Amino acid sequence: MTLDQDSKKTLLRKIPHGLFICGTAEGNTINGFTASWVTQGSFDPPLVVMSVRADGASHEIIIRTKKFSLNFLRADQKDLAAIFFKPQQGLGGRFDSTNYELGKLGMPLLTNCIGGIECELVGNISKGDHSVMVGEVKTAVLINDMEALNLSSTGWNYGG
Repeated sequence: MTLDQDSKKTLLRKIPHGLFICGTAEGNTINGFTASWVTQGSFDPPLVVMSVRADGASHEIIIRTKKFSLNFLRADQKDLAAIFFKPQQGLGGRFDSTNYELGKLGMPLLTNCIGGIECELVGNISKGDHSVMVGEVKTAVLINDMEALNLSSTGWNYGG
């Protein structure tokens, strides 16, 4: 059986995706990336499921620290999402473009978005070029309940 690559790409790109800034911290190093493969996985306990590029620096930080944050972007924050999407040399730097505070678990939480959660890593499956990570939500901060940024509204494609 042969997979129709064009059909696969078109169909997988129709899966709706929000855009989030995933934050990591290890020692004095703050890092992060724009995450688009994120979903809620459980009510009790509250779990989120996120896919992370296996060759990214944040991937290894999450594996070592067992923690990460997810910051929920406002519909008007496409430019901020773009900064965290761009490849970078080395660690850090992206958080210089926005205001943030460290949450109770020590993860970066943006102060100018809808809000954010801090998670403890409770599961990880490494297959292909991404790892699927499961985080238990340990803290939640709501700043402003408003429309969230989603991938389809940006005109960008990631996936397929």
